[in-house]
Amino acid sequence: MLYKRLSELSGEEKDKLINRGGELADVGETVASIIRDVKDNGDEALRSYTKKFDRADIGAIEVSKDEIEEAVSSIDKSLLKHLEFAAENIRKFHQAQMPEKMWFMELSPGIELGQKFTPLESVGAYVPGGRASYPSTALMTIIPARVAGVKRVVMCTPPGPDGKVNPLTLAAAKVAGADHVYRIGGVQAVAAMAYGTESVDQVSKIVGPGNVFVTAAKMQVRDMAEIDFPAGPSEVLIIADDTADAAMAASDIIAQAEHDPNSVSVLVTSSEKLAEDVHREVLEQASKAARSDIVNASLENAAVLVADSMESCIEFSNDFAPEHLEIMVENSDSVLSDIDNAGSVFVGNYAPVPVGDYASGTNHVLPTAGYAKMYSGLNILHFLKCASIQRISKEGLETLKDSVISIAEEEGLMAHAESIRTRFRN
Repeated sequence: MLYKRLSELSGEEKDKLINRGGELADVGETVASIIRDVKDNGDEALRSYTKKFDRADIGAIEVSKDEIEEAVSSIDKSLLKHLEFAAENIRKFHQAQMPEKMWFMELSPGIELGQKFTPLESVGAYVPGGRASYPSTALMTIIPARVAGVKRVVMCTPPGPDGKVNPLTLAAAKVAGADHVYRIGGVQAVAAMAYGTESVDQVSKIVGPGNVFVTAAKMQVRDMAEIDFPAGPSEVLIIADDTADAAMAASDIIAQAEHDPNSVSVLVTSSEKLAEDVHREVLEQASKAARSDIVNASLENAAVLVADSMESCIEFSNDFAPEHLEIMVENSDSVLSDIDNAGSVFVGNYAPVPVGDYASGTNHVLPTAGYAKMYSGLNILHFLKCASIQRISKEGLETLKDSVISIAEEEGLMAHAESIRTRFRN
């Protein structure tokens, strides 16, 4: 774990933090090979890769309705209620994001301009498996699609060695409203949703997080299916001052670290004492962590940095562009107003990342590896298409015709100009 003054970071140390997530190119050829195989051989390839990577022999690729119902009935009723509670909060938040389906403005007499939002035909939700099951991701990816009005929503998630999908993940898929669930994961699942197979229908868009292979696969299939954004190993950056609680900040670093050995956790603070206390707390809490092997591996990517000022903390954060940003400072509104790049922001000592991971209602599918500089986290607009509209009368066209004709002729598009003149000849 790096523990240093921000101003004393070497170029190599800063580059490792800022330019993280460069592994996509390293796996590109492997990913392309799997995609081609699934495209050419369909279900046969899906079963082969599931055997190879998940150590599972699967017959039916789609999870049956009976299997889903059996999974739901096996879930503890109180846990199911918690799942439904989280689902309702996620639903409410994304309903609030819905734009007006169609609107118009009068630009000038005879000219009305507007927009019309239409839901996508189909969406594929990728829900990771592997080191843990993520029923929460089923909620985060499927519910916004349903709120937006997407007609067909499917989910892919890897099975366990017994060929079965985690029961809670299946329950979450039902609560969220998935039409179909497939027991496939990894690159092969992304390829199946993008190109279609005998069992898996092609979708218009693929959303959801995954490891470096899944992320690379999403980037490679964009000629067939739109994607949300690159979403790889999870990360948090915490901006704190001396009013922050060291044990709380340290616990948030440990919570992030337990996701994955490649997760990244950073604290940047204007307080030397807080940095010292958090560093000590992290090491102490890591020794007691349930997933200590993953936590300790992840802490190799972690850093506690002491900045000369809060302005330096903010500047570093905007450069880092974290997936999750926690703000633990006295004057949080001032810091928040200067944040330009972050996937999701958590303000105050009592707003740790896990609340957004599960139940506050905001979405936990977020851009990682600095992509928050150019992408927004998953939201309702990812599931909608927007068409512009113009209603123009002859009176309105009269006010535009000279400009249109002049520009069209300058571009050498004489028929464009003629289509305007034609309307005024008689």
